[in-house]
Amino acid sequence: MSTPAVTETEDLSDFLEILQHLVREPSVVGNEDSFFRMLRRELEEVGVEVERHLGILIASGSEPGSAILSAHIDRHGLLCTGPNEFQYAAFIAANRGELTGDSISEQMLDTIADRFTGQRVQAHLPYIGTYIGQGVISSSYLCPKRNNLIFEIADLEHLQPGTPVSFLDRLKVEDDYISAQLDNVLSAAIIIYLYRNGFKGTALFTAQEEAGRSWRYALSWLQREEITTNRLIVLDTSPYPDQATAEAQEIVLRRKDATSTFDPAFTKEIEQRCIDLGIRYSFKDEWIEAQNKTREKQHSVGRTELGRLAAATDQQINGTTIQIPTIGYHTAEETASLDSVRAVLKLLRTFIS
Repeated sequence: MSTPAVTETEDLSDFLEILQHLVREPSVVGNEDSFFRMLRRELEEVGVEVERHLGILIASGSEPGSAILSAHIDRHGLLCTGPNEFQYAAFIAANRGELTGDSISEQMLDTIADRFTGQRVQAHLPYIGTYIGQGVISSSYLCPKRNNLIFEIADLEHLQPGTPVSFLDRLKVEDDYISAQLDNVLSAAIIIYLYRNGFKGTALFTAQEEAGRSWRYALSWLQREEITTNRLIVLDTSPYPDQATAEAQEIVLRRKDATSTFDPAFTKEIEQRCIDLGIRYSFKDEWIEAQNKTREKQHSVGRTELGRLAAATDQQINGTTIQIPTIGYHTAEETASLDSVRAVLKLLRTFIS
């Protein structure tokens, strides 16, 4: 294991500049094209080879087999589904085929319904990403018939069905915390920053994870390239109910999700690297199971891209996850500590030869 190049007091101004740039670009579930184009520009500027396939963008450094990272790039937003009718894009009927009810996003629907009143939103053309109007959410509620959030928005009555609507998002940095709709643009920014600082491996940027589809795009490409691995690293955020609980650890690991166990040996290796580097960590599946002992309503340990890949390939494609703890999950005020960002960078830098 090489000596990490990131220090506890590392200046993250370059990283924050990348993140600020990415946050402003919409990437509503199912309408990620303009974000993919931005990623391509950012990566090609630093000499990374980029290839686009359906639902996935692949970045290859000079040593593509040295490590494989993956991160989904879609973010929650709305979709116009009828005259002045807006639904949560990930959970419209057309996206329900891959959703089984045990993802964390689905389980949180009834708890986040009232979070969006007063939220500014912006509509944009599919594929192109050009802005075509702004509005304000006046109310939102969970419709039991459609099992989805329904939004009422002022000033966007002119939109046609199929138009994506994103939350008007800007990065806020205050007292060593960052806030925006971080899931999962934060991981995309981390990967770009790593490439700028010497990462030579492969990165997969996948679409439609919030609709449960991203694993299929990743699987298609991995099978096309005849790649099997037990060392895939999937980056994401991980929600907690309050700041104190989130800050009990700097990074979040997992041994399993609701679909499959993750590779035990690689997960143990990542855990040992955390110990060696002095990084505080916890296992999210263990935390959820401990919480369930005192809950009347049991919570799923979640369903992830990695778990679906492992189950679909009989463990021929597996690895582990590294997540950043956040609060305010799935809102434009999702918040993470920069100490957690530094910890993840320190850990991932050990994969740079």
